[in-house]
Amino acid sequence: MTSNRLLITAMVVENRPVREVAATYGVSASWLYELLARYRREGDAVFEPRSRRPASNPNATPVEVVDLIVRLRKELADQGLDAGPETIAWHLAHHHDITVSRATVARHLTARGMVTPEPKKRPKSSYIRFEASMPNECWQADFTHYRLTRPDGRPGSDTEILTWLDDCSRYALQITAHHRVTGPIVLAEFRRTVATHGIPASTLTDNGMVFTTRLAGGKGGRNQLETELRRLGVDQKNGRPWHPQTQGKVERFQQTMKKWLRAQHNQPTTIADLQTLLDRFAEQYNQKRPHRSLTHRATPATIYTSRPKATPGDRTDDTHDRIRQDRIDKAGKITLRHGGTLYSIGIGRTHARTRVIVLVQDLDIRIIDAATGELLRELVLDTTHRYQGTGRPPGPTR
Repeated sequence: MTSNRLLITAMVVENRPVREVAATYGVSASWLYELLARYRREGDAVFEPRSRRPASNPNATPVEVVDLIVRLRKELADQGLDAGPETIAWHLAHHHDITVSRATVARHLTARGMVTPEPKKRPKSSYIRFEASMPNECWQADFTHYRLTRPDGRPGSDTEILTWLDDCSRYALQITAHHRVTGPIVLAEFRRTVATHGIPASTLTDNGMVFTTRLAGGKGGRNQLETELRRLGVDQKNGRPWHPQTQGKVERFQQTMKKWLRAQHNQPTTIADLQTLLDRFAEQYNQKRPHRSLTHRATPATIYTSRPKATPGDRTDDTHDRIRQDRIDKAGKITLRHGGTLYSIGIGRTHARTRVIVLVQDLDIRIIDAATGELLRELVLDTTHRYQGTGRPPGPTR
């Protein structure tokens, strides 16, 4: 490719005609006239490579949206809440009616210097992930430490926080603060949780003596919690020693909880103060905070309240239970296979392209909006008809 300097030298220094230079070097005469005009206007700058970036970009993120992304990042981080790109994108969509991709949020946060680069982590594909399919199918429990603060700002006494967490929805069932977690306290809090949320099908804990005595040589028999679980027919599960990943959901929950507690301006000085903060956190976590591990970043309360609950009896029930993800097609229906036959279930064109959760128990079917938890339709499958109509007259809703 002929350099601009060679062409300018031929036209300016050698004073050769433009058309002659164009013919000699095989370039357009009109482009040479433009190059010559730029040289007279810009001087030697014409020899430097020019950026190919367009003068304007109609698809660029508006400045006010970028400022809002930065503000949300700071506000969420100051509150001790998750402030990652996915969470910020969720807040933009649900509270500001602005749709921005996760990659766009991450790019602007990086450009503002608000992202700290980290070395590559272990890929998610290498983990063996498990998750209960129904609320109350499995409760995880654990306790962690949190130090109080004296009125003069010095570190105070140590406390312990006991958590009961639903495995399926990540719903914080019960969070309580104690001077020290003991066997009777674990039993009492479990009974309180059962009185509020029902009996779970199973529990999952570590091998702490307040949860199990299976590693104590059997000298003392079952402890109080184990006796209660056996009486209620609850399947008790315990992780392997020195393998906290098995209880990863409650462990991760405790990390999120303590990060939020440390971010509070007024640190607790008493057990009562700590319990007040824990109650505030539970409401925020369950009702308002989008959860990255849940479908469509739903809140734990949405998943926990919208699905049927498992019970100890469900483990031996002969009904065929299924939970599946689907999306309503443009005609307002989904398909479901039963007994080798494919059935179409009408829901309505109003909900076209909505992602849903389909709960099936034999012929009983419930269709729930995956993002909001709204019950869109409930029916008993009529196996004599391939199409399960809504019962509404055809045509647009008046």
